[in-house]
Amino acid sequence: MNSKKLSIILAIVAMFFISPFKANASGNDEGGVNVKEIMFHHLGDGYGWEVPFSHTYRIPLPVIVRAEDGKWICFSSSRLTRIEEETDPKTGKVVEEAVPQIVTIEKDGKSYRFLLAGVSSHSNKVVQIFPVETESEKNELRAAADNDSTEGKFGIDKVVDGYVLYDGVYYKEYRPFDFSITKNVLALFIASLIVTLMVMSVVRWYTKNGYKAPRKGTGFMEMLIGFIYTGVIKSTLHDKANKYAPFLLTCFFFILVMNLVGLIVIFPGGANLTGNIAVTLVLAVMVFVVVNVKATKHYWKEIFWPDVPLFLKFPIPIMQFIEIFGIFTKPAALCVRLFANMMGGHMIVITLTLLIFIFTAFGAAATGGSVVISIIFSIFMLALDVLVSFIQAYVFTLLSTLFISMAQEDGHHESKHEKVIHESLPDEDEAIRKDGTAEAPV
Repeated sequence: MNSKKLSIILAIVAMFFISPFKANASGNDEGGVNVKEIMFHHLGDGYGWEVPFSHTYRIPLPVIVRAEDGKWICFSSSRLTRIEEETDPKTGKVVEEAVPQIVTIEKDGKSYRFLLAGVSSHSNKVVQIFPVETESEKNELRAAADNDSTEGKFGIDKVVDGYVLYDGVYYKEYRPFDFSITKNVLALFIASLIVTLMVMSVVRWYTKNGYKAPRKGTGFMEMLIGFIYTGVIKSTLHDKANKYAPFLLTCFFFILVMNLVGLIVIFPGGANLTGNIAVTLVLAVMVFVVVNVKATKHYWKEIFWPDVPLFLKFPIPIMQFIEIFGIFTKPAALCVRLFANMMGGHMIVITLTLLIFIFTAFGAAATGGSVVISIIFSIFMLALDVLVSFIQAYVFTLLSTLFISMAQEDGHHESKHEKVIHESLPDEDEAIRKDGTAEAPV
């Protein structure tokens, strides 16, 4: 089936299923599709993994938190919400919605109450809640709720610092130390497992078949390893390539797998890992540690006493400040570059898809045209994102290799290769003595 026929079929199917819905791009809609909520919901983290094609039902994950008294509490994320049926007053359709609810845990004769915060400064996070009992707390809460400067949700529900609003009642909240296995954490485990299986497939092949060339998936994996090791690591680090190759190859394949898994819309995909700045920041910090901990004395000498005119480094340490600043800007560039590129790709695809819902307000003709255009451009952007996934993993590895290489300079102007050639040449006077016909230079 060619792409033209596929686009027509998808357009017809989408017109039947999408036409009843209306979207509101502002984020505050009645009976429609909340575009802003869907976009940030996809790009963010969560305590459960969405069931394919549903934002109501989720695959439960373990919630692990440290309560205010230091006790560790563990329960299923399915207990954080309940499913309620609501009737749309305009269409009369019955829709299901996941509504937060209070989770009560009994441990060691004490009750612990937790809630997935909504109207709170810790929105969408698990908080421990306590009833407001003292009169001073009630007065403080009343004054904050009546304050016009207090942030409100849709101008009605006030976000009061230190309190969470649930079912019309404010509770005192405590943000516990959260060690939960969220969607992004589980996706990291899955990506690590995939990388391990990919690498071990090559190991098993050569253990079993010796130096016989692998084929199919194992052969492709070996080609990627050879491409990165020979073209990037070996050509840059030379004799120190074997020392840093495991770390750099792990970075490349880990980022590549995270990028590709994030493009899959159903489990185990759908987690926007490299579009999460916390993940890219950890990768950049690891590169920062490797670069600076393993750096040579010459590297640090160039940082604190660079080879520049004296007035640029004393008495005002201008160059020292620039060099120290550069130590932190290099990993920061790695972090932001990877995060921005992958986040941007996801946002473009989501925006193109949500255009279908936005144009439903303009009638069936506009909906049909937007479906065809959105599907074509979404497929193009997804294909482009596959290429970008490889490019970003390659660029991150390349720049990391260059940063490590700069930190490994020993300061000798004469390279080791030139030194070996120089030592292998015979002494000039000795050559003249052996050859009697030669004349000594004047």
